[in-house]
Amino acid sequence: MSVIKRVRDMTVATLNDRLEKTEDPVRLIDQFLWSTHQEIIQSEQLHRQYSAHTDSLYRQWKEAEQWRDRREQQAMTALKAGEESAAKLALQDKMAHEEKAARYQGLYEQSRSELNELEQLLQELRDEYRAVYDRRQFYVARMESLRLQQRLNARFGPSADSNPSTMFRRLDDRLTDMELETKSLRDLRRMGQESAYQAGSVIHEAIEKELQQLKRKLQQGG
Repeated sequence: MSVIKRVRDMTVATLNDRLEKTEDPVRLIDQFLWSTHQEIIQSEQLHRQYSAHTDSLYRQWKEAEQWRDRREQQAMTALKAGEESAAKLALQDKMAHEEKAARYQGLYEQSRSELNELEQLLQELRDEYRAVYDRRQFYVARMESLRLQQRLNARFGPSADSNPSTMFRRLDDRLTDMELETKSLRDLRRMGQESAYQAGSVIHEAIEKELQQLKRKLQQGG
């Protein structure tokens, strides 16, 4: 289980590192989603196998305990009847089942612990898949914005600014800063919230400005 966990950590780290460098983050995310989906399927299969095995160990543990208790009762019955030899045989079998129960209990507890760890990992994989999938549309929109900006720069760049190299350099720097912010999904989420708040503030200021202009026109007309 710990080996699987280390592989997942390495995969996530690789994704974050590549997102900073790739020119097509959507394609990279699709590859990551496909890989994660396959791992979820394999983990679910392993979970079913582990669950069945754990249930089997539990049944064998409890069955051995039942035989242990039954042999103890038989030994007591034999002693009451004065059959000491039969009581000893029953006690001998009781001890064997007691040892068997202890062994199966140990296997069950180990398997149950590993099953819990697998369930936790499986939930982490599902949460990770949903989180990355939810961010995919943001990357799609962002890539479209970059594509349109590149077309704008190619068609109108030289005549739009007396020093196009300076403009493109500022644009490249700004886009680079934006790409670096994709290092973690949490940073992107916070960035999106902050951008929405700023956009709301700009709209609010524009409305206030228009309102003041209308008031001045009304006063002048009166």
